[in-house]
Amino acid sequence: MQTQPFTLPDLKRIIIETLKLDGVTPEMIEDEEPLFGGRFGLDSIDALELVVALEKRLGVRIRAHELDPSAFSSAGAMLRSLEPRLITMRVE
Repeated sequence: MQTQPFTLPDLKRIIIETLKLDGVTPEMIEDEEPLFGGRFGLDSIDALELVVALEKRLGVRIRAHELDPSAFSSAGAMLRSLEPRLITMRVE
């Protein structure tokens, strides 16, 4: 298994795959675009699905107190909240 730096496009791909956002590419998601209540209309169930996917794919643990809505407000905010614990991602 290899590792590589984890980037914003990587996170956007996880968001798209996990939430089955058909017809959406990473380039179509602005870095600070609201994910919840905006054009994508994501809700709390979607947030839980994202947490599970991120924990599984990236090998991090996201604790309940880290689920502040501002940390998941956009792809950019999500990456900033994960960055202190995340340097690389596993490539299978």
